Parts: sequence; C-alpha cells; structure tokens
Amino acid sequence: MTGAGPAAGGRSARRRSRRWEPRAEAPAWRVVLVTLAAVAVAALVVTWVFVSYGVEPVHAWSTIVRRTLLEPRGLSETLRKAVPLLLIGIGLLLAFRARFWNIGAEGQLLAGAVGATAVALFAGLPAPLVIPAMFLAGALAGAAWGAVPALLKARLGVNEIITTLMFNYIALYVVRYLINGPWKARTATGFSYSERFPVEAVLPTFGTTRLHWPTLVIALVLVGVIALLLARSRFGFEVEVLGRSPEAARYAGIDAGRVTLVLAALAAGAAGMAGVGEVAGIHRRLVEPTQLSLGYGYAAILVALLARGRALAVVPAALFLGFVFAAGDVMRVSLRLPSQLPDVVTGLVLLLVAASEPLTRGRWVRSEGTEPPAMPVADALTAGPPARAAGAEGGGG
Repeated sequence: MTGAGPAAGGRSARRRSRRWEPRAEAPAWRVVLVTLAAVAVAALVVTWVFVSYGVEPVHAWSTIVRRTLLEPRGLSETLRKAVPLLLIGIGLLLAFRARFWNIGAEGQLLAGAVGATAVALFAGLPAPLVIPAMFLAGALAGAAWGAVPALLKARLGVNEIITTLMFNYIALYVVRYLINGPWKARTATGFSYSERFPVEAVLPTFGTTRLHWPTLVIALVLVGVIALLLARSRFGFEVEVLGRSPEAARYAGIDAGRVTLVLAALAAGAAGMAGVGEVAGIHRRLVEPTQLSLGYGYAAILVALLARGRALAVVPAALFLGFVFAAGDVMRVSLRLPSQLPDVVTGLVLLLVAASEPLTRGRWVRSEGTEPPAMPVADALTAGPPARAAGAEGGGG
C-alpha cells in the first residue's frame, strides 16, 4: 500500500491556522482597553502587597482614594504632582514619536531650576518681568541641556540614551556645587540650599494649596500646541515620517538632524519649565536635587508611554501618575508602608505597558492554506534532492 486518504490521491489538503498580523494603526478602543488592563494588573499586585503587610485591602484603598481625590488638600497635591509630569511627558512624547529616546528629562528639569534661580536671585529685573523671565530662562537652560545630546546624535551618531542619561548626573552635581559653593545661603547650616527667592519671584498658588497655577496653565497650553503641531503642521508630518521610517524621511528630503535638534530642544525646554515650577512654586529656593525632583523626569517616561503617541492622552496619564505619587505619601504616612512602594507601582506599570504594546499593534487572523499532495513513503525514500526553480532549470544548459 502506497498511501491512503485524500492526500494520496493527489488532492491538496486544506489546513487552517491563526497568525499574528501587525497593523499600522491601533484602534483607540484597543489601546484604552489594553492600558486599563495593565493598570488593573498593577493594582492587583499592590493589593497583594497590602495583604502581605497585614493591611486590610478595602481599608487601604478607601484611605488612599479619600486622601488623594476626595479631600480638597489631597486633590490639590495630586494635581500639583501631575503638573511637572504633564510638562515633561508631553515633551517626551514628541521626542519619542521621532525615535529620539530622551532619558535626560531629570537633568533638564534641574537645568531649568538653575536658570530660574539665576534670574530670581541675580537679575534685578522689575517685579512684573521676574516670573516671565524665570520661565524663559528655565526653558532656554533646559533646551540647551537637551540640545547637546541631540547634536551628538545628529552629527556623530552618538547614542542619545547614554548621553542624555549621563547628563542627568552632570546636572545633579552642578546643582550640588552651586548650593554648596557660590550660591549657598549665608544662613545654611546642616543642609545646603540657596538664598530664599524674593516675593516677586514666587509663583502664585490656588488659595492655601501648593498648586502653582501658572505652571499648570503653561502645561495645558503646551499640550494643545503640540497636539496641533503633530496633527496640522509640516513639522508634525516630518516627525511622523522620521519616526516611522528614517529611510523614507531621507528619501523625502527631510533633514533628520534639524528635526531631531528642534524636537529635542522643545522636549528639554518643557522639562526646564517644570523645573521652574518646582523651584519657584514649591521650594522657593534652589535645594538638594533629590528634594527638588521626586524622580519626575524618569516617571514622565511612563506618562509618554501610557499616552501611546497621542498628545491629548498625556493629560490622563499625568493625572494617573500624579495620583500614584500622592498615594505614595498616604501609604507612607497613614498606612505606614515602605516609602519605596510608589516606585514599585511605577516600575510595574511601566513593565506591563511595555509588555502589552504588541497587543495594541497587531491582531490574530485566521489564515487558510494548502499543503502539497503527500508523497508515498516508498517514493519519498527513493526521491532525490528537491528540484531547482523553473527559472534555474531553464537557464541550466
């Protein structure tokens, strides 16, 4: 017997399979659903942490929600911590859209704080000009700090992840040098900080809260401007093409170096303005870098990733991370949990969002194919090597 079944008669056997097919644009509902699922999994892990520390989960979550969202002071703190995340996050989203992986927002924030401090303490400007000049100086200082890695990438091909990350540490030590050296306050004992800002250099806040409204307004305006820039301008088109295919951008005549430099300066300038808000709205003097920023430059990377390339989605993403930061204070003070827990939550959400990215960029599709007719076993054992392609056979003589 040489064979049996349909294949033995020379007929092709039809087989069904499922394959993962990437798609150019993910539907909005899928992006929202996958992102919410990632956040929900992180919340389940945090609930397990509550149980492991002997804290009743319902009590823990109700305390966190009440202290961060339902009480006026707690809500203002949530919004306050969302402001720098919003400013930095929209800048990073712009950079990431063009595949410029800026990891240096923390240093750019510190550079902006230094620029604002220089204006507040030494410029001697008329009172109405002080705050606008501080924001301008902070934006320029941050942009200059971010432009150097962009130039190194555009001209020499240096990896921007390494350079922007290293610039964070340079900025940190520059601030420490200033507050321990030429800018150290005369009354500083035990701790290092600069002189206190004059009253005209302090940002106004909502009532008795610490929510400085000028920075909030600037952040919201910047989100709208960048959303329009990406959707309706030639520069937005160039950023989109450069992000999707550098080769296509080069073929279309787009100057990749110029685009990279501009978007890096915009992103770093936004981070610099976040530094102005922190130094002039919260601390009112230049202080230790770890007090000036709670890691906003790194957490804003998650804001940009949660937004998944959509500028307006940065707003809810920043509010969520602001809630995480404010919830960390509640966990530490009211629930007496480790202070590192918010960092665990942030890292966990970052991991889950990165891992779920393929789920938003593809789908399972059913495919049907045909298998070649089966060869009888005896013929298979005596067959020679596979024949060459028809074109090769025709040209062989």
